[in-house]
Amino acid sequence: MILRNAEITLRKLASQFKAIALTGPRQSGKSTLARITFPEKKYISLENPDTRHSAMNDTRGFLKALPNGAIIDEAQRVPELFSYLQQVLDESDEKGLFILTGSNNFLMLENISQTLAGRISYLELLPFCYNEIQKIPDQDQYLNQVIFSGGYPAITFDHIDPQFWFPSYIRTYIEQDVRQIKNITNLNLFQKLLYLCAGRVGQPLNLNNLAIECGVDHKTIGAWIGILQASYVIHLLPPFYNNFSKRIIKSPKLYFYDTGLACALLGINSSTQLINHSSRGALFENYVINELLKKRFNKGLRSNLFYWRDVSGHEIDVVIDHGSSAYAVELKSGMTVVSDFFKGLLFWQELTKYNKSYIIFGGEDAQSGSNGIEIIPWNKLEVLEDINAPTQTARPQPDWPSPFSGPARSRSAGQ
Repeated sequence: MILRNAEITLRKLASQFKAIALTGPRQSGKSTLARITFPEKKYISLENPDTRHSAMNDTRGFLKALPNGAIIDEAQRVPELFSYLQQVLDESDEKGLFILTGSNNFLMLENISQTLAGRISYLELLPFCYNEIQKIPDQDQYLNQVIFSGGYPAITFDHIDPQFWFPSYIRTYIEQDVRQIKNITNLNLFQKLLYLCAGRVGQPLNLNNLAIECGVDHKTIGAWIGILQASYVIHLLPPFYNNFSKRIIKSPKLYFYDTGLACALLGINSSTQLINHSSRGALFENYVINELLKKRFNKGLRSNLFYWRDVSGHEIDVVIDHGSSAYAVELKSGMTVVSDFFKGLLFWQELTKYNKSYIIFGGEDAQSGSNGIEIIPWNKLEVLEDINAPTQTARPQPDWPSPFSGPARSRSAGQ
């Protein structure tokens, strides 16, 4: 297995906290990362029925048999575990004692916030990012293939055909993970919502529209969207609320955590189909946003990504908020830079007086920009990591509590 970018952060957190909650999508590599990072720790999977039965029926005895701690996989499957774990952590001074992994963010956060606040830190692990995929031998790394394959290790590292793997993944997700969160009586309608979301990548979330197409009320759709978020299938990009004396669109935009999954739901069966596909631009946008998100999560940081759009149609695909500065980024899937790429950014600069912006485009060769606008190829996103000392004054940006996702993410509970 290749070295994950998040390993450094995981080791750092384990040196400061008694327990770490390692969350992320099913099959994103959480267990592998934990076992490689801490090979001396015992590994226990609560997916195993016998192990889960033991942990549920004699939780105290289960933990007592682990004096040196352990890696406990899918910890949310045994909610009782967290209450007993509180006492174990309080009685120990050892850091990094337990590593708890889980693919259900809602249940993990719900149990942790009730019992382990202040004792545990979080790290979210998404599927492979581009520079991790680059480490894999014989891996196709051109843009359409990267979008089509996504980043799940089973596809990129084990080379399983996406046409076979994603249908099995979707079935397992709906039949197992969804039922853990909420007993949905009509799984067919829930699955229909999943496919409808794939057709709305990069669009503002419209609950009423989705409700009409699914034939359920908008409150049900809101709850189901929350399930898709909690299980790391979709994420919502919130609007940038800074007051520039403009009326703005306030609905969040919908994206998938993995473009390969979105392609599968759209019925895209090969990377060549992406060349002229109507969703290619939206999937490119989704891919780049995911890459920016992974860079934050791998460092143990919260998302600082937003979008901005006013009622007149002026739009910025991504606003990177650094607190005292905000950088606008336009995402263009075309391989040739044309003058239209600059229009939105020039309007933004005039409106906000922020003088540094970026274009990320589908080409592979760096190009010179102008008017404070830097042009970055899709495969050179490390350039954005060089944004350091703020030089612009930004207005206060409120934290975004998603109305669908339950408790807000934080890097350490209780802080």
